[in-house]
Amino acid sequence: MRILFLGTPDFAVKALDKLISCDYDVVGVVTQPDKRRNRGELSFCPVKQYAVDKGIKVYQYDSIRREGVQDIKALSPDVMITCAFGQIISQEILDIPKYGVLNIHASLLPKYRGSSPIQWCLINGEKRTGVTIMKTALAVDSGDILLQKAIDILPDENAGELFDRLSVLGGDAIVEALELIESGKAQFVPQDESEATHYPMISKEDGLIDWNLSAVEIFNKMRGFTPWPSAYTYLDGKLFKILQSKVIDGDLPIQLSAGGVYATKNTVFVKCGSGSLQLAQVQLEGKKAMDISSFMASGKLKSNVVLGK
Repeated sequence: MRILFLGTPDFAVKALDKLISCDYDVVGVVTQPDKRRNRGELSFCPVKQYAVDKGIKVYQYDSIRREGVQDIKALSPDVMITCAFGQIISQEILDIPKYGVLNIHASLLPKYRGSSPIQWCLINGEKRTGVTIMKTALAVDSGDILLQKAIDILPDENAGELFDRLSVLGGDAIVEALELIESGKAQFVPQDESEATHYPMISKEDGLIDWNLSAVEIFNKMRGFTPWPSAYTYLDGKLFKILQSKVIDGDLPIQLSAGGVYATKNTVFVKCGSGSLQLAQVQLEGKKAMDISSFMASGKLKSNVVLGK
C-alpha cells in the first residue's frame, strides 16, 4: 500500500514513525513550508526533520490545493494520511487516492472539532478523550469515522503530557485502520452532527487568568495551557505564570478578594471566585521556573498582595 503522509508538528511524528516501523511504503511526506527564525535561519518542522533523517522525499507547498495536485497524482498513493497538517485539502486531491484520505484527530469526534482539541478537553474538565481515525471531508473534522481509541485523562495531566500520550495512540490507531482497509473490513460511520462541538485555535491571550472563576476552572485552564501559552497573571506589573497548583476547598484564614494572596513561609494560596489555588510552581517574567518555596525566598509574594493587572 503506497502511503502519502501529510503532517507538520511533533504530534504527527509518532504516527509517521509507527508507519515506518511497521514497514509501510511511505512514498512521500507533505509538510508546511519552512519558517525563518529570528536570525533569518530556516527552521524545519518536526515532520520534515524526521522525513529527511529517514531519507523520505519531502514536498512543501504554500497551498497544496494550487500547487500539489500534479505531484500527488504522479506519486499515485493508495491512501493519504493527514495528521495536524495545517492546510485545507481540495476535493480534487481527496479523490486521488484509491482508499481516500484518512485523518488522525486528537479527540473523540464529533466532540472537539478544530485545531486545539487536546487543550480544550482539559480546559473543560473532561475525564476521558482519545483519537479518531476518519475519512477526510471538505468540512472541518466532519468525515465518517473508521475507528476510535479512548483513554482516561489523568487528574493532574497537562496538555503537553496528554499530547505525548495521544500522539502514540494516534500511531497505533492509524496502523489498525490500515489493517482494516487492507483486509476489506473497514466500515465508516457518519458522525452525529447533533453532538458536534467546535473550538477555536488557542491564542496567547487565552492564558490570562480571571480570578473570579472558580478554583477548579482556573486549575483546568492551567492544565490546558501548559506548556503554551501558560496560565498567567501579573505580579507588580510583570507577567507571572502559574505552572502547577492544587485546588483547595473551604475558606482561607483571612478575607480576600479574588486574586488575593495568603502566604505562609513556604506556601501560597490565591483566592478564586470560589475555592482557592495552592501554588506549587511559578515563573516570574525574566526568571526561570521555580517551586513555590524557592520563589517565596525572593520576598516578592506576601499576604494581601492581589494578583492581576
